[in-house]
Amino acid sequence: MEPRDRSRLMVLSRSDGSIEHRRFFEIEEFLQRGDVLVCNDSRVLPARLIGRKEGTSGKVEVLLLRRLGPGLWQTLVKPGRRVRLGTRLEFSAEPGSPDALWGEIVEWGERGIRVIRFSDEGALEQAGSVPLPPYIHLPLKDPERYQTVYARVMGSVAAPTAGLHFTPELLHRLEEKGVHLSFVTLHVGLDTFSPVRVDDPRNHPMHKEYCELPEKTAQELNRAKAEGKRIICVGTTTVRILEQAALKGTEIKAFQGWSDILILPGHCFHTLDGLITNFHLPRTTLLMLVSAFAGHNLILRAYQEAIRLGYRFYSFGDTMLIL
Repeated sequence: MEPRDRSRLMVLSRSDGSIEHRRFFEIEEFLQRGDVLVCNDSRVLPARLIGRKEGTSGKVEVLLLRRLGPGLWQTLVKPGRRVRLGTRLEFSAEPGSPDALWGEIVEWGERGIRVIRFSDEGALEQAGSVPLPPYIHLPLKDPERYQTVYARVMGSVAAPTAGLHFTPELLHRLEEKGVHLSFVTLHVGLDTFSPVRVDDPRNHPMHKEYCELPEKTAQELNRAKAEGKRIICVGTTTVRILEQAALKGTEIKAFQGWSDILILPGHCFHTLDGLITNFHLPRTTLLMLVSAFAGHNLILRAYQEAIRLGYRFYSFGDTMLIL
């Protein structure tokens, strides 16, 4: 796999509609002294667990989706039909091991959704592995490749992929240039990638994701806005945090809690001046957010150009900078 910052970079101008083709490491040419680059420092959980039903050899796969409380997790279980309320699951290489991690199904939902109470939440990280997107068929030689280099706060079930292109060296060069790095946290859930299945996107049931915007970051961003500096979001997750934080006005307020903001074309943006984002699937809220920021016609033209020139889509694909 090529170095992170060697992916292709499409640069879009909202002011004149121009499209430029570069490599990601050249992004520093488009960033200015005083710009604030807002990054999501969420780290991908080792959320994929392989276990067995108590007293059987039947394999069960569990994907952690959301922490509901101490030792209590909403999960996706496959095959779900075998796992009913009260079922106990063992996660251990040796059946019956006294050190085994156990989970009990305490709530049953549709489409494989189960709530599991684990015997030792601290053992989850050792028992699990990082879940990779379904289109990646081979294990990564280095699992850290599916983490951003600044990932710090454990909690996502998928990587905030726009940040995967940065290397420590590139970030260092940007800071030397006078670009400021600022951090927020949004734990990415699987519903982020759910297709919009309704005719009117406003009726799409938007997922909730836990996020934190520290007071220090809020002060940095408000100061940048007051001084006329640009705020550039790395990924759609950071856009959602900032716009959630500014829902009641133009000032960005610190907060922690659940975000369910749905950004569609016609949205009035209060915070960002630029966006770094990967190429997304059609009929997703991710693509709708990008279209809301850059304009439907420009994004349509950019995607047609990307397909024509063989840009790579999805997690380890290429990216675009929208200014």
